[in-house]
Amino acid sequence: MILFIISYLGGVLTILSPCILPVLPFIFARADQPFVKNGLPLLIGMAITFAGVATLAAIGGGWAVQANQYGRFAALALLAFFGITLLFPELADRLTRPLVAIGAKLSQSADDQAQTGSSFASSFLLGIATGLLWAPCAGPILGLVLTGAALQGASVQTSLLLLAYAAGAATSLGLALLIGGRVFAAMKRSLGAGEWIRRGLGAAVLIGVAAIALGFDTGLLTRISQTQTASLEQALVDKAQPKTPDAPSSSVVMSGDHDGKMTGGNVMTGGPGMMMAAKPEMTAASSLPVEGQFPSLAGAVEWLNSPPLTVEGLRGKVVLIDFWTYSCINCLRAIPYVEAWAEKYKDQGLVVIGVHAPEFAFEKNIDNVRHAVQDLKITYPVAIDNDYAIWRAFHNQYWPAHYFIDAQGRIRHHHFGEGDYDESEKIIQQLLAEAGSAAVPSGIVTVHASGAEAAADMADVKSPETYVGYERAENFASPGGDVRDASHVYALPEKLALNHWGLAGDWTIEGERAVLNAAPGSIAYDFHARDLHLVLGPAADGKPVRFRISIDGHAPDGAQGVDVDAEGNGTVTGQRLYQLVRQSGPIADHVFKIEFLDPGVQAFAFTFG
Repeated sequence: MILFIISYLGGVLTILSPCILPVLPFIFARADQPFVKNGLPLLIGMAITFAGVATLAAIGGGWAVQANQYGRFAALALLAFFGITLLFPELADRLTRPLVAIGAKLSQSADDQAQTGSSFASSFLLGIATGLLWAPCAGPILGLVLTGAALQGASVQTSLLLLAYAAGAATSLGLALLIGGRVFAAMKRSLGAGEWIRRGLGAAVLIGVAAIALGFDTGLLTRISQTQTASLEQALVDKAQPKTPDAPSSSVVMSGDHDGKMTGGNVMTGGPGMMMAAKPEMTAASSLPVEGQFPSLAGAVEWLNSPPLTVEGLRGKVVLIDFWTYSCINCLRAIPYVEAWAEKYKDQGLVVIGVHAPEFAFEKNIDNVRHAVQDLKITYPVAIDNDYAIWRAFHNQYWPAHYFIDAQGRIRHHHFGEGDYDESEKIIQQLLAEAGSAAVPSGIVTVHASGAEAAADMADVKSPETYVGYERAENFASPGGDVRDASHVYALPEKLALNHWGLAGDWTIEGERAVLNAAPGSIAYDFHARDLHLVLGPAADGKPVRFRISIDGHAPDGAQGVDVDAEGNGTVTGQRLYQLVRQSGPIADHVFKIEFLDPGVQAFAFTFG
């Protein structure tokens, strides 16, 4: 029930979104007419359309996101015609031929029928047109619902959550219509200037269209909106984050981002929003209840290191399922143990399957995953779960997540995140013994991992995973804030606070990444951790990008990561996680800076260890 309340309240807050501003004048144009026959049906139509378009985005995946961008351009054009017809009513007939300004015809029809008291249907249709224009505007709470739908699949609950969100949005607009509309109606009656007010609303609509077309809605207006709603929405998102059975609590708490929450340091979660969470308490190896049946693996779009495997074909084997994604630092640090178990127990009947479920779009590229598997020296089978079919079948929410399955095809244990490797290996040994395997090796594997795969020093990690794309970015400190989906020249602030970061140079900040348009360009981050990693990709044409890093303005000189030399030089050659800093000795706050010497680099997220 709490999720529906949170969704409803999130919808109420969308009235503060800059995307709604161009639509408000058109809604207010109906304000002097009866609310039940005009305003109410308009809001109902708008809410239904909002929920419908949002549902389509949830189940449509990437193609729907791309189509939404084209739909936004079409909506701007349509809204411009709305404004013109309000400004110059006598031109409406010529401008609305035949379909480019359906909304204007509906508006005129609503006006005409209001005089006869039969405007409900026309106002309802006008609301559908308005909702089509407004639907692309979505905040972090709606993003949480849509992300959950994308990962967990469309469901009745998802649709009801979207309807609750739309109802909240309609409520806030209804209040604005009742309160603001009375003011407009009084002005029309007392001043006798109804036509001029109507034309003023048309001018306001055109100003709003111009503001959006010029990118002001993604600059100043967006920053104003975030200032007003970010803390409120984040608080609501925090309350909405469900606790899973053994879910994790941790003394290491990381701050969240606007599309989700990071709350611990050794596991990354998906599902509704992205979250970092600590590992659960382990169940003793001597007590392993049956947690469920082994779900189907049929949803994999491709298999690496193996032909397709099936549940039936694995009967009689002990199976370890490892959910991972190749740019996830938590996953990378667990892989050496998983590989060691696969090698040690392969002759006793253990089958390890890595299920690669992508976080970023580039991780859906199977060639990228194939290269990562080779680079990480993974020898066990890997199922490519680009559609999250296996993820959903397991009801999984975490990277990494380990599921232990006995020889009878029953899930007997699970573990989320890094750590507790000794206990996990004892689980494997117990399940092999139950399956009748003779001479199961005793003892615990010893792993000597290096580079990004080395264990983190969590006691000194005081910096959270930080996304660069605006969908989940936080603590962006460049003067003037971000300008979304448009080229903009940024500058670094004079001083960065801990866990704040900024850009310098000509960048385009997109939903999940920032792209450097012209060299040079740089990113700076004030961090506190032993290790600093950055998920990067080369230019769109695959051309490598050279870079140079510094720590507090100096070459790393011994504090460099595996992807950097002692002078701080390195090259981005592929889309992956790069270890840029690995310090020794006492850990303190430092300002990290990376300067790119070639254009086109893609920056996705910082992680620490």
